[in-house]
Amino acid sequence: MANTKFRVALSGDFRKSDGSPTYPDFDLEPLRNAPGVEMVFLEASNPMRAEQLEDFDALILLAYRFDATSVPKNGRLGVVARFGVGYDTVDVEACTKAGIALVITPDGVRRPVAISVITLMLALTGKLMIKDRLTRGGPETFNKRSDHMGIGLVGRTLGSLGIGNIGAEVFRMARPFDMKFIAHDPFADKAVAAELGIDLVGMDDLFRRADVLSVSCPLTPETRHIVSAERLGLMKSAAYLINTARGPIVDQKALTKVLQERRIAGAGLDVLEQEPPDADDPILTLDNVILTPHALCWTDQCFAGNGAADVKAVIEVQHGREPRGVVNREVLSSNTWKKRLAGFAARLGS
Repeated sequence: MANTKFRVALSGDFRKSDGSPTYPDFDLEPLRNAPGVEMVFLEASNPMRAEQLEDFDALILLAYRFDATSVPKNGRLGVVARFGVGYDTVDVEACTKAGIALVITPDGVRRPVAISVITLMLALTGKLMIKDRLTRGGPETFNKRSDHMGIGLVGRTLGSLGIGNIGAEVFRMARPFDMKFIAHDPFADKAVAAELGIDLVGMDDLFRRADVLSVSCPLTPETRHIVSAERLGLMKSAAYLINTARGPIVDQKALTKVLQERRIAGAGLDVLEQEPPDADDPILTLDNVILTPHALCWTDQCFAGNGAADVKAVIEVQHGREPRGVVNREVLSSNTWKKRLAGFAARLGS
């Protein structure tokens, strides 16, 4: 066992059907060149199959699901490193039960997703999409520009549902706009909130007071449809909703109705309840919503950062060290995990 390679699997969706990389900005050379590491691309399978993973120590997972049926029975797999921060495609409980650490990449997405929120806020309040259409329509629509005045941000209230890694970064980036900051987050770091000048408020107050309300919380059973018809009904008629987190956090049918009835000014959505949406989804017909395909933050830097974080995490595990970004932290105190890490360190000779 002392000479056994540390085997790292990459889910099949990291390669296109012709074998070329799905995302060339994910630099795999550090993994290929790491001493004692063997890297293998798996065949496409969604969800991942347990038999695919029997002889691997680590899995770097893109968009495929990893559920209870994906856990290999031989107990060798030690870490699942998700390419991004969302982990609703991973059965956390199954990972924890098997002593597998689930790792995400908060450093890789923090700034890119925050930029996406700011992009949507500026586009919505500046009436960017409407003004684009006015210009393309020639003289007849161009001369209607006075009917579509933008909304200034100074003194307006920016609210966030969640002020974790990304939510806090949004507020940092919004400082030059001289807005008021409010947020609701039962797990908020009060020191961070104080540092950023964020007023922590109740859920209903958040919806009532925000001029721009951004969703920056993970999708969990507790947060599914937390942005409900009732809470949308609390929002100002001139307010905007932004969601760059996960679609099911928002009750999309309720949001569509609110937008259709012009009970809020508009929405910016990088995520939807169903992705891709059906072609006849009514939200696609609305002119007061900006839609992007769960990819607004996708940049060369974002994907390079996610990839580098995943590679670093699996190399840390190879060396018998705890990686950053572990979701199911209770695993780290389990005997299974401790023995596994000690075994990895012994195999490497460190």
